[in-house]
Amino acid sequence: MSQETFLITGTMGCIGAWVLHNLVAEGVRVVATDLAGDPVRPGLIMTPEELAQVTFVQLDITDLERLQALVEQQQVTHIIHLAGLQVPFCRANPSLGARVNVVGTVNIFEAARRFQGQVQGLSYASSLAVLGPAHLYPERPVPDNVPLYPTNLYGVYKQANEDTGRIYWQDWQVGSMGLRPYIVYGVGRDQGMTSGIAKAILAAAASRPYEIKFDGPVALQYVDDVARMFIGAARAGYAGAATCNLRNDVVTVSDFIAALQKEAPGADITCAAGNPLPYPADLDDSGLRAILGVIPYTPLATAIRATLEQFKLLLAQNRVDLSQLDS
Repeated sequence: MSQETFLITGTMGCIGAWVLHNLVAEGVRVVATDLAGDPVRPGLIMTPEELAQVTFVQLDITDLERLQALVEQQQVTHIIHLAGLQVPFCRANPSLGARVNVVGTVNIFEAARRFQGQVQGLSYASSLAVLGPAHLYPERPVPDNVPLYPTNLYGVYKQANEDTGRIYWQDWQVGSMGLRPYIVYGVGRDQGMTSGIAKAILAAAASRPYEIKFDGPVALQYVDDVARMFIGAARAGYAGAATCNLRNDVVTVSDFIAALQKEAPGADITCAAGNPLPYPADLDDSGLRAILGVIPYTPLATAIRATLEQFKLLLAQNRVDLSQLDS
């Protein structure tokens, strides 16, 4: 049995659910926090017996006192910070977005600083949204240390998170690793601007037509791989403030559709032509490789096949809401 205790924020989200899944499979003690109390997404990929091994705690990360008390009481050794509001929510309520995404992250760093001898590693979710439009980055693949030009409030808040990590290392030697996912796909990915990749696989499993709302080059990252990256980053004990791109599969959306149709012949999946995403897809992940050594990677066809099988089983059990395909 591991002597680690992981605190996960945002556990009810897609990546959080898969982080939980991986840590429980390892036998690691996990304190799973979120504002939501019902583990819907974790329940899609974990058995009731596995969920029973987890300490679930409702937590508002804007409450520093409650967060610090939890870190102390549970003797947390590693933190993976995933809680945050996504692009549409930050646009709809900028003040709330700032409280959750910026103040909440500062609180995580404060807790790590207060219990610096106890907390041995911290990883957190940044985002590719810290970058600007693709044409601003002529060097390819795009390295980690390029200038940041976020074009929405969510990206601005994530840039603030990266700078928070830099200052906490500069002033107090609190080490951290921020990871910048692009398009994360897999079971549980049902929200956000780029969830169309996961929804396309669900539609294929359900024999439903579906149009992905964008096309062009993208970087695809299977959620199980991303979860293991966050776990590895928290365990790295990095002495500094790293902010790292993720890469894995760099393909066009049309390439993805072809790969999906190979695994699900006859699937009626299309994409909106002439509507590429604004971010560069050709990303350099050598910074992350230098720290972790080996990057978790599931080949695209294997990941699509596994996700199809999981969705088909969940559909047979009537555990997936297909109304998500309409949004």
